[in-house]
Amino acid sequence: MVTRSALLYLKKLTTRFVAGETIDEAIETIRDINGRGCTASFDHLNESVSSAGETEEEVREYLNILGKIDQTGIRSNVSIKLTQFGLEIDPELAYKNARKIVEDAARRGNFVRIDMESSQVTQLTIDIFKRLRSEFGLNDVGIVLQSYLRRTYDDAVDLLKIPARIRICKGAYNEPPTVAFPDKKDVDDNYVRVMKLLLKSGVYHGIATHDPKMIDATIDYMQKESIGKEAFEFQMLYGVRRDLQERLARDGYNMRVYVPYGKHWYPYFMRRLAERPANIWFIIKNLFKG
Repeated sequence: MVTRSALLYLKKLTTRFVAGETIDEAIETIRDINGRGCTASFDHLNESVSSAGETEEEVREYLNILGKIDQTGIRSNVSIKLTQFGLEIDPELAYKNARKIVEDAARRGNFVRIDMESSQVTQLTIDIFKRLRSEFGLNDVGIVLQSYLRRTYDDAVDLLKIPARIRICKGAYNEPPTVAFPDKKDVDDNYVRVMKLLLKSGVYHGIATHDPKMIDATIDYMQKESIGKEAFEFQMLYGVRRDLQERLARDGYNMRVYVPYGKHWYPYFMRRLAERPANIWFIIKNLFKG
């Protein structure tokens, strides 16, 4: 049981990584991010969707977000998780709900990134993305791949044939070694392999990492291959390595910050810790960094 004082402490801790409970708080955070030379991606937190009615609430929230982006003029797109739109209830429901968001974003000239979740829904997520991508343009909808999954390089090759805009990240879920690389070196090696594949594709991708070694590997490769800074963007989480975010933006790189917000911050925060104990150390380290 969580005591009130413990809950208040956790809430104070998460303010470093969660941009408030309301859309207006998130907008103010994104204004500040834009002022530091970075773009953003909205993520509405809700890890407890369990009914079709709740998925409709998520659709309304994201349609509201897209409208607010237009009204305020902030520089941001949106990221969605298909489980919030009903993936674990009925994949067809998730597709129909996600389609409403992508359709509205496309009409507004904005972009929707479909987040990748646990390996249990990787193929379903890719299948729904492919359906959406067949209906909408390259710059309307994109997807995320995780370098710790053994399947990811082949998935990247396959998705680039469409083509697709991809965000590559390392991955944060607790997966069995038959599915994911258990050793960091293998995860990093796969990350670099996929990063090179993406940068050479000629499509605008997101290189999502807080790891200076992965950032250096990306910059070294783009310089070696004469790939321009405008050809891709770095991406990081809100509240993590803000000093590095600002430095990359000052150096002329496109820098996007992933901004979670919402009342369901507690399950989001605790799930991140439960999934991978290493996340605890990751959070503690970043409390003492810029």
